[in-house]
Amino acid sequence: MTTKFRKKPVIVDAEQFTEENKNRCLNFVRCNSTADFEDGKPILKIQTIHGDIAIVRLGDWVVKEQDCPGHFYPVNPNVFKNTYEPEKG
Repeated sequence: MTTKFRKKPVIVDAEQFTEENKNRCLNFVRCNSTADFEDGKPILKIQTIHGDIAIVRLGDWVVKEQDCPGHFYPVNPNVFKNTYEPEKG
């Protein structure tokens, strides 16, 4: 028998990495990160909590969990839309 589970709500801060706010997004990430280019387009390289480097491409969201200070990671825009909603209140 399969049991269903609902994902616990987690409050996060997030910024979308776009051409217009790439500098603000870089300032939002308060961990080891660098701005770079890939195929002529801006990207961010973020060191994750696990020590690997994650690539943030235009359109991706950078998420910071409030429960884990300094924990940043990229989220694909489609996954972000299906996983997160604006906090009410």
